[in-house]
Amino acid sequence: MAIDAIEASSPPSQTPSNSSSSNQLHHFYVAVDRHQFKMETLIDLLGVAGRRTCLPIVVCCSSRDELDAVCSAVSNLPYISLSSLYSDQAEAERCLILEKFREATMNWNQQVKVPTGDGLEIEKDEQKSCMIVVTDACLPLLASGESPISARVLINYELPTKKETYMRRLTSCLAADGIVINMVVGGEVVTLKSLEESSGLIIAEMPINISEIL
Repeated sequence: MAIDAIEASSPPSQTPSNSSSSNQLHHFYVAVDRHQFKMETLIDLLGVAGRRTCLPIVVCCSSRDELDAVCSAVSNLPYISLSSLYSDQAEAERCLILEKFREATMNWNQQVKVPTGDGLEIEKDEQKSCMIVVTDACLPLLASGESPISARVLINYELPTKKETYMRRLTSCLAADGIVINMVVGGEVVTLKSLEESSGLIIAEMPINISEIL
């Protein structure tokens, strides 16, 4: 299902002040008609969001097979700098990937404060969006002192079935002002509604104009 075919909707309303901080984030979903269209929809989504200079993106998968499939599909996109985190990865490589991504988040934050062309110089290689694809087994371990990734956009390529997994992805991957985009196929609408209810979240349909939420 192409991004330009998604109907627009209003952003979610503000949640009560006594809710958890995750409620202050923007949570959206993209409905995909059939599973075979899911990867195409992701590429369409990245074709819009991924062209934003220095945008830090994390894509979460539930399995190594899905991680490999996403990396294979995204690797040829010229406007994205792609990395992945997986269980048998060397620790030195993992640290290097996370450090590079944190540099990308600093570039993004600096760009937002000082728009390009107003004295901010950005190298050509740094103009690409920086994207990490990760499985749940390889999320940053905050309890062990590892810093969160702090991406601007978190894409749940595979929707988690448990509230705890969903919340762990948020706390370990997303900046305080970030947005979450959940990819939902067919029967997963029930799972999405269950996550909303159990977490006290409002997950709205993603607006057709992604720039409005970025």
